[in-house]
Amino acid sequence: MKRLLIIVALLLPLLVIAASDHERAKALLESGEILPLEQILNNIRDEYPGRLLEIKLEQKKNRVIYEVELLDTEGKVWELKLDAATGELLKRELDD
Repeated sequence: MKRLLIIVALLLPLLVIAASDHERAKALLESGEILPLEQILNNIRDEYPGRLLEIKLEQKKNRVIYEVELLDTEGKVWELKLDAATGELLKRELDD
């Protein structure tokens, strides 16, 4: 049961990405330009546990960025900006 919950938690963000973002992400992933979203999310889960609210794929200058909004275990909403090619955390903000 726990394994099923982990799988669902990993796949759920893919449903949150808008259809156009999903197609774009798929093409970028297949070309090797970005890391799999699951890998990036696994890398931040220990530091930012909680529930994913929204994920957007953005192009900023020459970078592809995932904007991740999540609700942490204390009820705070965070917006994280992650480099989609490296998984590097570029920015984090606590939403008001």
